[in-house]
Amino acid sequence: MHRALTLYFDGECALCRSEVQRLRRWDRHGSLAFVDIAQADFSPASLGVDIAALRALIHSRTSDGRMLAGIDSIVAAYTLVGRGWMVWPLRVALLRRFWSAFYRFIARNRYRLSHLAAHRAVCTGDVCRREFF
Repeated sequence: MHRALTLYFDGECALCRSEVQRLRRWDRHGSLAFVDIAQADFSPASLGVDIAALRALIHSRTSDGRMLAGIDSIVAAYTLVGRGWMVWPLRVALLRRFWSAFYRFIARNRYRLSHLAAHRAVCTGDVCRREFF
């Protein structure tokens, strides 16, 4: 099956895995493909982007071969799964610099943020479990 967008994500990041799970749930038409860049057999050779860049920001490749990075990847993915309304602030020209900088901060600190999120307990009655967002 040919997908409209392939997202390259960091599978070692719990925050990233959680977002991929959410996108998979929302992707009712099979528009998205996901590639875990943390897998031992992953090679970025065919992408024209090195592994350091892929680790710094989420990247995606459109079906016509264009590479997107950062908030452009997020906007494309959310739009394809019918949730474009959730990321409308990322499209506002006057706010893009702020959102790009904010995203880079999140990406740079994703392991620390994932660790903090992992310690959040969700309790129902006497039963508690750890949840990632």
